[in-house]
Parts: sequence; structure tokens; C-alpha cells
Amino acid sequence: MKKTIISFLVIAALCLLAMNVFMYWQQAQMTFYPMRSIQQTPADWGLTYENVSLKTADNVQLHSWYIPHTRSAPVLLFFHGNAGNISHRRESIEIFHRLGLNIFIIDYRGYGNSQGSPDEQGLYQDAYAAWRYLTEEKGFPSEQVVIFGRSLGGAVAASLAAEVKARGLILESTFSSSRDFASLAFPFLSHILYMRYDFNTSGKIKSVNYPVLVLHSQDDKIIPFQLGNKVFQSASHNKQFVQMKGDHNSAFMLSQPKYEQALAEWLKSL
Repeated sequence: MKKTIISFLVIAALCLLAMNVFMYWQQAQMTFYPMRSIQQTPADWGLTYENVSLKTADNVQLHSWYIPHTRSAPVLLFFHGNAGNISHRRESIEIFHRLGLNIFIIDYRGYGNSQGSPDEQGLYQDAYAAWRYLTEEKGFPSEQVVIFGRSLGGAVAASLAAEVKARGLILESTFSSSRDFASLAFPFLSHILYMRYDFNTSGKIKSVNYPVLVLHSQDDKIIPFQLGNKVFQSASHNKQFVQMKGDHNSAFMLSQPKYEQALAEWLKSL
């Protein structure tokens, strides 16, 4: 009987180990959905732009766009979600351009024309390379940079925002942490599997000591509303919450014109 129990425990442990090894490698494919093909450029949308090549601290070459506005204005540092690439962000770019902002948007490593393959620490390095370009090469004072992140990009934005002094931080449709997300999506598995990624937005945002705007939709089925609310509750400084309507990928469009009006008012308040 004792040998049977020991054998069962050994088999269970081996199965758990095998599952963790398999899921460890699967987590990258479940987290990142990059597309290589650049399907359009801002020129196709009637906007002037510059192709910018960045090099990260670990020597990864990144592709990005700088889209200037006709008048002197703050610059929006844009971190997009986990799928596609910068050529799929037309609607958002047009909104921020209408709001009078210069825009700098990067493709993370492994996305679009950027080299490498995505991982959490790599994305953080990508974000810092973008910040360094704006503040050192482009010459923007740090207090003129507004950091924006949507979905996975919110975790990237929060990590950078915790390390630098910007004008403001906007987090849209993002999650509080990978663990929190997994606990809702996979209640049982999340307790027995090793989490490859942390993406602790709630933890990072506690260190941000300048204005924060959080936007989330009650209808979001991909990143539940409660995770966005937790991000907002974790912010310790001057903060504001805007509730949107619509699904995860189109809430910012379905919430128009209130979405754009809320952004305009918040930016003006800075």
C-alpha cells in the first residue's frame, strides 16, 4: 500500500513537472501575437511621419514612427497591445493627432520590422530605449512626455512610468498582473503552474508620482473590468478613472465621442 502511494505521488509529481515545462514554453505563444508585415504607414492616413530606428541596451534594433503635429505640443509615447504591429493602430493615432499631440509609437522586439523575439524584460528595455530617444535625441523635456499603454502595453507603460518622471500616464484596458489574469482565466491551473511572466502593473503603478488616467470597459471579456479597477485602486497619486463601453479591442471607438472628450479634458488638466 505504501509503495502504491509513493508511486502515485511520483507519477503525479512527474506529470505536474511535465505540464509546467510544456506550459512554460506555451506561455510565450499565449502572450504575444506579433505580425511582421507593415500593412500601412501614416502617409496612407494623410499624416507626416518619420521612420525611426532605435537600439536597445541589449543591442536589439527596433522600428518606430515619429508623427509630428503642426504646432509645438507634448509628445505621446505609445505602447500598443500584444497583437499585430504599429501599422494596425490607425484609429488611435488619428485620435491622439486630433488632440494636438506629437506621437511616438514603437514596435516591440519581434513585432513588425523590429528585430528579436518578445519577452517581458525585453519589452521593458524597448520602452526605455524609446524614452531615451525622445528625451535625449529628440530633445523633449521629460515633463512634456505623456506615456500611453493599451492592454499588454499598459504593463509596459507602467513599468517605464515607475522609473521616469513624465507629464502623465494613461493606461487603457490593461490588467493588474499576469497572476491576476491567470487566476480569472484559469482558476485551477493558475495555482499549480509556474508563471513565466509577471507584468505586475498594479505593483509598478504604486511608484508613479504624477497624474494617472485609467480607462476600462465594463463589457471587456478579454481583460475583465475588475482587473482594470485594481490598477486604478493601486495608483497612489493624482488619478482619474473613465469607464468605457464595448469590447476589449473596440471600446475606445465605441465610446466615442466621450472617450476623446475625456482624454482632451485630462490632458488639459495637466
